[in-house]
Amino acid sequence: MTINESLVFERSMPGRQGYRLPALDVDETLLDELLPADLRRDDDLEGMPELSEPDVVRHFTRISTWNYNIDLGMYPLGSCTMKYNSRLNERVARIGGFGNLHPLASDEDAQGALQVIYELQHHLSEITGLPGISLQPAAGAHGEMTGVMLIRAFLDARDGVGEGDAPRRHLMLIPDSAHGTNPASAHLSGFTVKTIRSTPEGQTDLEHLREICATGDVAGLMLTNPNTVGLFERDIREICRIVHEAGGLVYMDGANMNALVGVARPGDMGVDVIHLNLHKTFSTPHGGGGPGSGPCCCTTELEPFLPVPRVVRDGEGFKFDFNFPRSIGRVKAFYGNFGMFTRALSYILTHGPDGLREATEAAVLNARYIAHALTSDYDKPFDAPPMHEVVFTDKRQSRKGVHTLDIAKRLIDYGFHPMTIYFPLIVQGAMLIEPTESVGRQEIQQFIDAMRAIAREAQDTPDLVINAPHTTRIGRLDEAAAARKPVLRWKPEEKATAA
Repeated sequence: MTINESLVFERSMPGRQGYRLPALDVDETLLDELLPADLRRDDDLEGMPELSEPDVVRHFTRISTWNYNIDLGMYPLGSCTMKYNSRLNERVARIGGFGNLHPLASDEDAQGALQVIYELQHHLSEITGLPGISLQPAAGAHGEMTGVMLIRAFLDARDGVGEGDAPRRHLMLIPDSAHGTNPASAHLSGFTVKTIRSTPEGQTDLEHLREICATGDVAGLMLTNPNTVGLFERDIREICRIVHEAGGLVYMDGANMNALVGVARPGDMGVDVIHLNLHKTFSTPHGGGGPGSGPCCCTTELEPFLPVPRVVRDGEGFKFDFNFPRSIGRVKAFYGNFGMFTRALSYILTHGPDGLREATEAAVLNARYIAHALTSDYDKPFDAPPMHEVVFTDKRQSRKGVHTLDIAKRLIDYGFHPMTIYFPLIVQGAMLIEPTESVGRQEIQQFIDAMRAIAREAQDTPDLVINAPHTTRIGRLDEAAAARKPVLRWKPEEKATAA
């Protein structure tokens, strides 16, 4: 017996139906005149489930109540910024003139949408301290690759590549704690990746950076700040100076901007180009099924290379401008994912400068509260105060055979979505926790109490944690088998035949 929901195909019963067509009240047209026979099914819908309306409604309603979602509770996923999405922002995104606008509409018929893009560009430029911006990239990694392409185009133009014998810089430096998309974007843009070590304190190793920059072939550095262990790179200005003196540029991964908005600007730190995740930092929860939005912001020197078209003011109105001959070209067929723009602009305008700063401060405060509360129960590998996320390890629990995966599975029994596990890779048994600003103290305390309870269980009854979860409809899966032999579609059971 299982308490898991069966599929609609498995619930089918012959003769059930949830509709009845009314009597035809117009002249009948032969089906062959509407749709050729070779384009129609000829199996009388064999295999389709036969269900009543209550069967269908209850089936999908039950499934919906079993999904964990942002309206149900917190997602403590580190580096993912799973914020609560204000309903006001959703309503704005559904305004008919925006939601129903055709992507091929003329500039004259899309003035409202172009104004939204233009104003959002202005606000994001102010937030980052970088004047050049394109909202065209459709996701974080897409914006990241666009930023690296800008670096490639700028360096080639500056160094005269293609016009003479100037060698092409090809070395892109990436810290060992970086997101996996960083080396992928660099490689796709024609760079060779070189890893920069982190210090035992979780910071970029300046001596290693100076050593590699002395080779003279450095194109740039891809840096996340705060970095992926949740710490602010306190030497960010020196890092930028070292790279700039070596002739390279600094790209900043904006995945962790939820710790900086309204407080510190990457452009003021010496950063040359950054991508933002509107679907993380500015309203829409990351991982919500998409689409995403990864605007790319840059310095004045890089601005001529931004993708086209660009939205510019034209007298009293706005237009798409293609007249940028040094542009890297389009990076998307249409201009970004517009629904994300309306949500982000709504988020920025409703918060205002003070509200954006307050959100950032609350996110950092929540993470530091968790860091302080759990230090007595879990190993915290870095002493520095974290920013909007904090990393712990399973070092203490592993002495009893309990590991990070077990802790995450047991957390499900307490009603919480697990934190990010085994990332960043430089931390053994990592548990990366990011509460965001949209979680109140009461819920944070419940999360802390659950983590403390699991720590006690790991010491007193480790098997309870090792075999978790216990309250879910499906127990712990054989993840290796699921990856190697996945069942990707339902097939009807074959009826036994007589010998």
